[in-house]
Amino acid sequence: MMINYLHKTGWFVGLMLLQVLLLNHIHIAGYATPFLYVYFILKFASNTSRNELMLWGFFLGFFIDIFSNTPGMNAAATTFMAFSLPYLLRLFMPRDLLDGIVPSFKSMGVFPFFKYMLAAVFVHQCTLLTIEYFSFSSIPQLLLRVVVSTLFTCTCIMAVEGVRR
Repeated sequence: MMINYLHKTGWFVGLMLLQVLLLNHIHIAGYATPFLYVYFILKFASNTSRNELMLWGFFLGFFIDIFSNTPGMNAAATTFMAFSLPYLLRLFMPRDLLDGIVPSFKSMGVFPFFKYMLAAVFVHQCTLLTIEYFSFSSIPQLLLRVVVSTLFTCTCIMAVEGVRR
């Protein structure tokens, strides 16, 4: 159990530092920014309690907010994504296979994992960028940023998942 928490803490710190020090400074054409830190929340086992998942999500987003000077935006988006993950996992996995699996290519298959990841990242991006814009006056630009950032983030997550496989 202690090894599991040390492993999670290592991933937490590593992805947080990668996001804050490198990825927050990447803006492709002013629209796409990769948010690789959501990979940490995506990889929780299906039998993890929702409260634990939301706490990890909140604290990950909170520390990203502290170092990125974005007051509460990442914490809100990551907590909402963590809240919706059990529903998304049940949506893309058969109920009989949900007993304690860790979502990945190996456990779910490539296409179901991709759908699960795409839906979760889309929820995160919609929440984060809507809070950032705090206006619906430029909906086409908001939707473009959501779609492009979602695709860029999913590409990065697929690359990491492919390497870990």
